[in-house]
Amino acid sequence: MITGKQRSYLKGLANSIQPIFQVGKGLLNDNMINQFNEALEAREMIKVTVLKNALDSVGQICHEAAQLTGAEVVQIIGSRFVLYKESKNNKVIELP
Repeated sequence: MITGKQRSYLKGLANSIQPIFQVGKGLLNDNMINQFNEALEAREMIKVTVLKNALDSVGQICHEAAQLTGAEVVQIIGSRFVLYKESKNNKVIELP
């Protein structure tokens, strides 16, 4: 569980990263969750875009992805969300 101060710090870092995944009509599947886990291990923080043709809301998809990956929700803005998960082997982000 991250604190409010840590979440604020991560939001600042998230401004400069580009979305690397898109979730659409197919929603979340096992393959996508595996890719999220691999990206979180490599980068610790990912940004995801939810397309307009997605069947669920951005919030629902975000919270489901966080639950399935064991990640923390950093923020949800418009059609994008950011997830953070501390890496076991590639620790890059030092939280305050």
